[in-house]
Amino acid sequence: REAPIPKMLAACLLKRVVLTVLLVFVVALLLAEPVRSDQEAGTAIPAESRPCVDCHAFEFMQRALQDLKKTAYNLDTR
Repeated sequence: REAPIPKMLAACLLKRVVLTVLLVFVVALLLAEPVRSDQEAGTAIPAESRPCVDCHAFEFMQRALQDLKKTAYNLDTR
């Protein structure tokens, strides 16, 4: 019989699995094309007043990294 997996190793593996799943989810969200609804004429926001796509991606990644840090911290404190 093999010895059971130590609790610390199991916690480490669980943290890695959770972080990997979250990372895959974030990448999938970034690569997914948003669903577009047909806009009526005159309802489009002019490009000058919209933030650039890179800014949106950067802000999204910052929020995702903050969520990952919180999740990792919560797993560490358990």
